[in-house]
Amino acid sequence: MTERTVTAKRVPPAQLAPQLRDSITRLNRRVRQARPVGDLTVTQLSALTSLQLAGALTPRELADVERVQPPTMTKIVAKLEERGLVQRTPHPTDGRQVILAATEGGRAVLEQFERVRDEWLASRLAELTEAERDTLRQAAEILQQVARA
Repeated sequence: MTERTVTAKRVPPAQLAPQLRDSITRLNRRVRQARPVGDLTVTQLSALTSLQLAGALTPRELADVERVQPPTMTKIVAKLEERGLVQRTPHPTDGRQVILAATEGGRAVLEQFERVRDEWLASRLAELTEAERDTLRQAAEILQQVARA
């Protein structure tokens, strides 16, 4: 890629918002497409990621986090459990409940997915100029700040 001249433009937030949202959505979709060959669905991968981030959740909590109905989550968890990626343990205080957690195998699958995605993105970033990568580094910091607000 060639060095580009960046001119500062004043863009009102209402005009920037849809452009930024669209760019983030498209990049996210493209990063999600960069994944190792396997038969994990996006929904299963998302549920496994939520369990990894949370440490452990009840099926109802996982359904709420994933914004799906409990019967749908039951099917997702069954597939993950069948593959040895999720384990159930009895709830410590409520005998009617179980706790779900990612297994060592589940964590390894997530690490593999992350590695492939990071490699894809790194190869795209390598095509940019140093100045463009610096701009993206700054943008990443700003986006994290926006996301935490």
